[in-house]
Amino acid sequence: MSEQQDHLANLLQQRNTLAQEINDLNAQAAGKRELLLRATGAIEYLQQVGVELPEPPAEEAPAAPEVPATPTEVVEPEQPAA
Repeated sequence: MSEQQDHLANLLQQRNTLAQEINDLNAQAAGKRELLLRATGAIEYLQQVGVELPEPPAEEAPAAPEVPATPTEVVEPEQPAA
């Protein structure tokens, strides 16, 4: 086989591999989409029949540690000697 034929064979194999990977990903996406629709339907049903989650307890957010302000030094540009 010539070098160009080897290259063509490699590209054809790569194309087939990529096409198969895309098909696999599409199948996974379709499965996840179906699962999402089922979960959404179950959520809507439970909400329509009045099921509610309890409110989480109101907790105070932890205070951020205070960082002391550091003064900034102003540096004046040097004036050229006349």
